[in-house]
Amino acid sequence: MNTVHPGLARAFAAMVRRDLRLAYYKRSDLANPLLFFVIVATLFPFGVGSDPEQLRHIAPGVIWVAALLATLLGLDGLFKPDFEDGTLEQMALSPHPLAVLVLAKILVHWMVSGIPLIVITPIIALLLNLDPALLPVMLGSLAVGTPSLSLIGAIGVALTAGMRRGGVLLTLLVLPLYVPVLIFGANLLQAAASGLPVAGQFYVLAAIGMLALALAPLAAAAALRISLE
Repeated sequence: MNTVHPGLARAFAAMVRRDLRLAYYKRSDLANPLLFFVIVATLFPFGVGSDPEQLRHIAPGVIWVAALLATLLGLDGLFKPDFEDGTLEQMALSPHPLAVLVLAKILVHWMVSGIPLIVITPIIALLLNLDPALLPVMLGSLAVGTPSLSLIGAIGVALTAGMRRGGVLLTLLVLPLYVPVLIFGANLLQAAASGLPVAGQFYVLAAIGMLALALAPLAAAAALRISLE
C-alpha cells in the first residue's frame, strides 16, 4: 500500500497541473461562463424592475440561478476535448484508477469556474441591492454549494462525451439534479434575511457535496468507460 499512494498522488497532481495549464492557454473559454454569470444577473433588474426592495428580495435566487447556469455552460469542455484527442483513452488505460483522475479534472473545473464566480459575486450582490450583512452568508453558501454543481455536472458530461451534439441532453440530465442545491442555497439566504437559523441549510449543502464527492467520480468514470466503447 505504501508504494501505491505516492504514485497515485503524483498522478492526481500531474492531472491537476495539466488541466490548469490547458485552462491558462484557453483563457477566452474560461471567460465565457463568468461573462454569462454577470449578464444573467444584471439583466434581471431590467425584467422585474429596479425597485430596491424587490431586488433585495430576489437577489439570492438570481445569484444562485445565474451561478448554476454559468456552471452548466462551462461543463462541456470537461471531458470532450480529451475524448476527441485520445487523452481519455490513455487515462482509462493507465494503471491509476480512472475515478481519481476524473476527480482531479473536476477539481480544476471548479477552480477555474466556481472560484471566479464566488470572487465576482460581491459586485453582483451590490448591483442587486443585497444586504451587505448577508454577503458572508452568500459567499459561504456558494463556496459549499458550487463544488456539488461541478461534481454532479461531471456525470452528465461523461454520459454525453461521445455525442457530437450532447448539449441539450446534458442540460436535461443535469438540471433536475441541480434543483436540490439551488433550493437549499437560495433558501439559506432567505432564512438569513429573515433572521432565522441557517445551520440546517449549510449542513444539507455540505451533505449533498460529500455525497457527490463520494459517488460522482465513480459514476463519471463508469460513464466515460461506456462512452469509450
